[in-house]
Parts: sequence; structure tokens; C-alpha cells
Amino acid sequence: MALLPVLAFLLLGSGFWRMLHGLHNGQFDPHAVMTPQLGKDVPSFPALAGIPLSGAGTVQGAGTGIDAAALRGQTGPVLINFMASWCIPCVAEMSQLKAISQVLPVWGIAYKDRVPRVTAFVRRNGQPYARLAADPDGRAAVEWGVTGVPESFLVMPGGQILWHGTSALDEATFRRKILPLLMQARKEGRW
Repeated sequence: MALLPVLAFLLLGSGFWRMLHGLHNGQFDPHAVMTPQLGKDVPSFPALAGIPLSGAGTVQGAGTGIDAAALRGQTGPVLINFMASWCIPCVAEMSQLKAISQVLPVWGIAYKDRVPRVTAFVRRNGQPYARLAADPDGRAAVEWGVTGVPESFLVMPGGQILWHGTSALDEATFRRKILPLLMQARKEGRW
């Protein structure tokens, strides 16, 4: 019986050592999140009611809700962005989302938030969204596998998830990760 705590300690110590060794060798990324949805079709999720948008950034389709069928029916890629008015990193990524919206549509999903707060947030920080919808109870986020906000997904025509990011988007992430995927998909004739 006295051996059981020693064995447990050795197992935990071994696992911790492997993690640190992998971190040192570049084989372990503490920020990497397992993404079971990657390469699969968008999940079925409840249709989300649209949040009306107004202002200079308003585009056709603003105020339209978001559902899986709409995503699967797109003829070009779409960036899905889970956000919230109470999310500090969401403020930081708004300027990058505005820049991305010049290249591809950005659809926002307000996670566990109130519509008046979301509209005030967008009015205050800029309007990058072609569509913005509410997920007040977080059910859609659960179906997508969202672990927190902000979180984004690059969805290709037909609804395949090509990329998933779990932090605020910045220019470097767009240039190094999203743009090459878009260029490769274009080269392959996927849109």
C-alpha cells in the first residue's frame, strides 16, 4: 500500500517532465486546443436570431440570422467570430476583423450576451460583421466546441471548417495562418 503514493508521484512527475521537455523542444504548445471540428462540416446548431446593425459599416444581409444551412450554402469562405461585449480581447481584435472583412465576410455570434449591449459594443468599436446573431444561452457555442471568446472559425463553401483560432485575431495570425489557407483553397478550386 505504501507503494501506491510513490507510483502515483512517479507517474505525475514523468508526465510533467515530458511536458516540459516537449515545450523546450517545440513539440508541446500550451496554447494549442484540440479541435475535433477541424476538417469537418459545421455542426448542426439552433438557428440564431439576427441582431440589426446600422451605421456606415452596414452591409446587405446585416440583421439576418445565422444557421448551419446558411453557412453550408455559401459560395465563398466565411469567418465565424464568437464574441461578447464583456470580452476585453474582443475589443482588441475589432480593427483586425474590420480589415479581414474587406477580404472575406465576417459573421459574428454574440455569446451569452444581451442584444442592447452587443449593439452598443459594435457601435463603439466599429462594425466588421456582414451578419451578427445572438447566442444568448450559449447552445450554438457548445455545438461548435467553443472554449471561450473570442474564438473564430474559417468556413469554406459547403460548410467545411478549415481553421479554428482560440484567441483574439491579429495581423500576424491572419497573414501566417488564414491567408495561406485561403490561397491554397483558391488554388485548388474550392471556391
